[in-house]
Formats: sequence, C-alpha cells, structure tokens
Amino acid sequence: MPTIRKETFIDVTPEQVWDAVRDVEAFHLRLVPGYTENTIVEGHVRTLILADGSSVKEFIVSVDDQERRMVFAVKEGRMPLLHHNASFQVLPDNQGGSIFVWTTDFLPAELTEAIQAQADRVSEVIKHTVEAGVSR
Repeated sequence: MPTIRKETFIDVTPEQVWDAVRDVEAFHLRLVPGYTENTIVEGHVRTLILADGSSVKEFIVSVDDQERRMVFAVKEGRMPLLHHNASFQVLPDNQGGSIFVWTTDFLPAELTEAIQAQADRVSEVIKHTVEAGVSR
C-alpha cells in the first residue's frame, strides 16, 4: 500500500495551526477557502463541497488534542479509491513555527501521482490560509 508523507512549514505557532485543523466543521473557511466551498458534518461524517460542485465524503476518525493529530478516511469522492486513510498532524518547529504533516495511505497505487499532486497543492493552500490568519 503506498504512503505519501508531506511536510510543510507554517510560520505560526503550533497552537494556531492546530486550532484551525481541529475545527473539522470549518475546513472550507479556516484551511482551504475557495478550494472547498462548504463543509457539512453529520456525526462522524464530513462532506466537503468542492469549488467545482463535486463532493468528498470522509469519516472523521480521531481528533487528538494532545498529539495535535486529526485522522480521516475518504469514503466517497472523485478518485476511484479502494482504501484511504490520512492524518494531519501539527508539530513544533525549532524556530517557533509549525510543521504541518499530512500522511496518506491508499489503494490503488496507480493514484500515487494524483494524490501526491493534491497533497502538494492543498498543503500550500493551507499554509497560505493559516499564515494569513483567515478564521471563522
């Protein structure tokens, strides 16, 4: 099973980054405005309405404040996934900023290039959004 691990430096404190990441109902406002238009949460199911009108349905598996780690699994979306599990984790940087770590395990392996491109693009949007201080 392929694994992609993407690390992105964000020039704000880990507490500020984590506050945005853990707010699973405001993904479209606090992390990726414009990329995702809306977020609908019903129990453990989060539906992301994307800018093109399509949607992605995820299970929010865990929100761990102590580890600053949120785990989710895509259950329905645009990609033909057989399996998907991912986490966002926020780690302190030695200069007072944060390292945003996105780890994704998935099948089939043929989606590696597309998932890597998505992780790269979305991580940059998250970086710019959090650094700009966009909030709810």
